[in-house]
Amino acid sequence: MSARMPSVPGDLTRLGFGESRRAETLLADKALVPLVKDRERVEADGLAVALSKVADPDQALLALVRLMEAVESPARASVREELVAALREPGRSRERLFAVLGASTALGDHLVARPEHWSSVANAFPLEVEERIDLLTRAVQEPPEGVMPEDALRIEYRRQLLGIATLDVARPDPQARLPEVAAALADLAEAALEAALVIARAAVGEDADRCRFAVIGMGKTGGRELNYLSDVDVIFVAEPAEGADEDAALAIGTDLATRLIKICSSATTAGSLWQVDPALRPEGKNGPLVRTLDSHVSYYERWAKTWEFQALLKARPVAGDRALGRAYVEAVAPFVWSAASRENFVEDVQAMRRRVEDNVPHGEADRQLKLGPGGLRDIEFSVQLLQLVHGRADTSLRSGTTLTALAALSHGGYVGREDAQTLGTAYRLLRTLEHRIQLHRLRRTHLMPTAPGDLRCLGRALGHQRDPEDSVVAQWRTAAREVRRLHQRIFYRPLLSAVARLGPDEVRLTPEAARERLAALGFRDPRGALRHLEALTDGVSRRAAIQRQLLPVMLGWFADEADPDAGLLAFRRISDALGTTHWYLRLLRDEGSAAERLAHTLGRSRYAAELLQQGPESVQFLGDAGGLRPRSRDEVQGRMRSAAGRKDDAQAAVLAARAVRRSELFRLAVASLLGQVGLDELGRALADLNGALIDITLEVVLAGVEEQTGEPPLSRHLVVGMGRLGGGESAFGSDADVLFVHDPVEGAESRAAQEQALEVVKELIRLLGLAAPDPRLEVDSGLRPEGKNGPLTRSLDSYRAYYERWSLVWEAQALLRAAPVAGDAELGEAFVELIDPLRWPEGGLDAGQVREIRTLKARMESERLPRGADRKTHFKLGHGGLSDVEWCVQLIQLEHAHEHEGLRTTSTMGALAAAQAEGLVDADDAKALSESWRLASEMRNAGLLARGRTVDSVPSDLRDADGMARIMGLPPKSGQELANRYRRVARRARHAAEHVFYGDAT
Repeated sequence: MSARMPSVPGDLTRLGFGESRRAETLLADKALVPLVKDRERVEADGLAVALSKVADPDQALLALVRLMEAVESPARASVREELVAALREPGRSRERLFAVLGASTALGDHLVARPEHWSSVANAFPLEVEERIDLLTRAVQEPPEGVMPEDALRIEYRRQLLGIATLDVARPDPQARLPEVAAALADLAEAALEAALVIARAAVGEDADRCRFAVIGMGKTGGRELNYLSDVDVIFVAEPAEGADEDAALAIGTDLATRLIKICSSATTAGSLWQVDPALRPEGKNGPLVRTLDSHVSYYERWAKTWEFQALLKARPVAGDRALGRAYVEAVAPFVWSAASRENFVEDVQAMRRRVEDNVPHGEADRQLKLGPGGLRDIEFSVQLLQLVHGRADTSLRSGTTLTALAALSHGGYVGREDAQTLGTAYRLLRTLEHRIQLHRLRRTHLMPTAPGDLRCLGRALGHQRDPEDSVVAQWRTAAREVRRLHQRIFYRPLLSAVARLGPDEVRLTPEAARERLAALGFRDPRGALRHLEALTDGVSRRAAIQRQLLPVMLGWFADEADPDAGLLAFRRISDALGTTHWYLRLLRDEGSAAERLAHTLGRSRYAAELLQQGPESVQFLGDAGGLRPRSRDEVQGRMRSAAGRKDDAQAAVLAARAVRRSELFRLAVASLLGQVGLDELGRALADLNGALIDITLEVVLAGVEEQTGEPPLSRHLVVGMGRLGGGESAFGSDADVLFVHDPVEGAESRAAQEQALEVVKELIRLLGLAAPDPRLEVDSGLRPEGKNGPLTRSLDSYRAYYERWSLVWEAQALLRAAPVAGDAELGEAFVELIDPLRWPEGGLDAGQVREIRTLKARMESERLPRGADRKTHFKLGHGGLSDVEWCVQLIQLEHAHEHEGLRTTSTMGALAAAQAEGLVDADDAKALSESWRLASEMRNAGLLARGRTVDSVPSDLRDADGMARIMGLPPKSGQELANRYRRVARRARHAAEHVFYGDAT
């Protein structure tokens, strides 16, 4: 090397060189002397400026020095002269060569080893597949002296690869050229397979003529969308030549296939090509390498799985007997285009995509361009699903090339134009990223790099000159998010924008094809869905016009949920009820959040949908920014009191109050569905809501007594909440467990007061349980003294006398969660003062009482579990369920609340946290118990929200489980995962419960 050329490293840094000092030294290297006119500065049209335009200027400069050194020998004088002439001045040849050297160290190494191939860069032009086949077959048939055919194959392959890469990297907008590059790479692979077969046939000899042998390209090879370095997926088919024996022909075909695989897959002194993978053949790696055409057909008729038909979508002849190859494709085509009629076809395709994603190594998932979320497989599976479903009737969709198929799907209306454009743009970007990463070192990879230098090179290759590292990552992640969003909508849910309105003159699909499309994408009743759409959008009224504006957007939101059919039906019913009002459609059109919330709610929850159908005016909550905030009890009770006060009789008054409760239930249901309220806040809000209704109903009943008798009631009245109501942990659909207490006013005769109080309680229970267009509140007073054999209500003195003489341990346990919820506040304080010594007993429990509680629990477990229920999955009474947790906490409270004030709470979770804080239960046990109680409570709520009825156990129907899982924030098709999770959590909780409840017993 000569002395360093006098230059300013800062100039090189500004030009994009990462190592300016090293670049300065290399530019002064004697090998580059013929290429430099002015050695005193960085020339405006010189090497440094030209190199600065490529992906990696430092890499290109080093490769250029090595290349010029490689042509210094006299034997390569002519090549040197060509290079100097081409590189000394600006021009296409220089731009092309520098672009290749800056994009690929591997191709740079190849040019250093074979400088004469630089002309393939300078003179690169597109070739037809026939031309590539001719060049490669002649190369192996007439190799240079001393060169084996296998080496000649690799040398000519790499020479042609240089040309493809040149046309790829030396032109602007590589994403636009992606289809052309991928097709050229597939054509080159096809030519290489044909040339390898020439070598294999020569090795087999004359016997090769006894076998008709064809190679079928699969995957990206078959689709003419190959990568720079990828396995080449193939299937082999053989037939005996005229007069030949079939068994002999198959043996010869197997010999040819084996040799072909080895010729292409092994590395030689001239390098390597790629692996030939025949794993997509019938029976996979366990099946014979070569079959006859009839054998293939027989297999696909009887044994093939759904994924095999999906793979055959890309099959095409690529080498050997082309007539036999075409016969193969024609023979399997009917299987491909009828596969969607197979039972569970869509579910099988969806399951296969999930398996592919699940098998991505954890450490690679965030870097995967191909297999991970938002990757190429999301696009390919979405396109192929639509192709296989609709290609049965529409032959325009039958392409093995992803972008061609996507364009056809868009043109036919199966995918919205904007969605298709988004997916197509993302596909080109992801494939271009994949190409640039593979081209750099010619290594098979689908992972985004992490090294700053590699990211910088990748970003510059895609045109990012400023902050290329961060810019290319941001570009990739944005595309991946869009891909994932559209994949979820297309692949798991109906894509309804193209069928929102199917008028008689506008139908692109026949009604049957439209129904099949909806079914394939998730609708259970496509005929009914189309009928609802027609009813909502038919006509020329303003109402229909606004619906036509709303539905294309809203139907996408319906499609995001587990039950779009039910959501659309509910929307139609609500629209029928409110469509003529002046505010309903305007609210949905002008308040984007209202329409979106409504669609998600109706598609996700039958319970919420039924509430809204009973009171459609509640939809107004959805347009208010604070509409889903849980209201305080005072606010709700005030609204109930106002509504009741406007009615003339008790029944109408209570029904009006119940209508307020219904609207608040809807508010809480939507808030829960959208994740705007947590379990603890929801439990408190539901308890307050039920308590407010009981309180207003009690007011109405007592007012009726005064109106009827002309005198104030004979007693003060109190309703004590028990169980979840008293604990402030209510759930959707919870009964109201209560005790009724009265206290005769001064001067009232006790018997008369008791009789009147009993009538008050009966009327309260009747009014709360009336059949009406809103959920009734079932009142359960079974925890009262003497249970169902005791009076519905007792005076405070009667409670005192009973508890002093007869109270049992189970009653003290039940009182742990007692809290006044309605009625006279002073009476409530007196009742609490009465029961505190019972539920927080001084000195705790004696051994006999502990045994009694344990006996009671054992008896409950054996007697109360419903017939046929599974102890492992029942939320309340199953192993590790709510009952296990609550009995553990309550035993601790009875034993220790007298000395630990934190345990004196009606909240199960509050008491458990206090027990852990006081060291009464270890952290692991507390965590297991808390997790199980919360999960069971959330799943019960989710089950009722999803199905509109109480769900007591983990559903056996995966659709129901999936609906629950989505409400709980899990992705689609997570029902089994949720069920398995509950079993694991409950199992741990059962172990903890046995430890806590029985001491060391297990």
